[in-house]
Amino acid sequence: MKKVVVLTGAGMSAESGLSTFRDSGGLWDRYPVEEVATPEGYARNPELVIRFYNERRRQLADVKPCRGHLLLAEMEKDYDVTIITQNVDNLHERAGSTKVIHLHGELTKVTSSRDPNNPDCIRELPKGHWEVKLGDKAKDGSQLRPFIVWFGEPVPMIERAIEVTEQADVFVVIGTSLNVYPAAGLLNYVPAQAPIYVIDPKPVTGIHSGGRMHHLMKGASEGVEELQVLLKK
Repeated sequence: MKKVVVLTGAGMSAESGLSTFRDSGGLWDRYPVEEVATPEGYARNPELVIRFYNERRRQLADVKPCRGHLLLAEMEKDYDVTIITQNVDNLHERAGSTKVIHLHGELTKVTSSRDPNNPDCIRELPKGHWEVKLGDKAKDGSQLRPFIVWFGEPVPMIERAIEVTEQADVFVVIGTSLNVYPAAGLLNYVPAQAPIYVIDPKPVTGIHSGGRMHHLMKGASEGVEELQVLLKK
């Protein structure tokens, strides 16, 4: 069974109605990144950061996977599909994808402020419980914080993502600008014989793929539909 590895970014979840971070009018326009997505911002104002991610969880509870999410999950019938996502939502899992690697953490999980990657302190919030409060404690007694990889923090899952990418028969990029490292660097690990499909309605620059890159200038859902047709040929 062919191994299809899919790297997804904010453009994937935008079709579900989730605010993107980088586009005009996105979350970074309203919330300075250094205030809500860095360890320093959290140290300065933990209440603001906790409230910001509570709002993101509440928004997530009100949206559903888009058709693109569902089609990627459906592809598991014919291919060995692994999703590597820069998104912190759980829409891939809710759509039915069974192998999902979250590079930047998971919005539905919380962890220790003292040791964020301690597996004993990472826990899933119960379904329907999106709010964390100051005073809520992790197992080690520290304040519960979002299980999110902030700017300036290590990306623990990147090694696993590299391993999967190195085994790809087909590599697909959906809805990401490929401006954020280390995720953008995964292209360097795609096997030389593997075709690369980029699904994005905007022009794509900066991808050096030796002529094996196919750009499908469509949104996530329409692009995945076309991808399914192309892979079956």
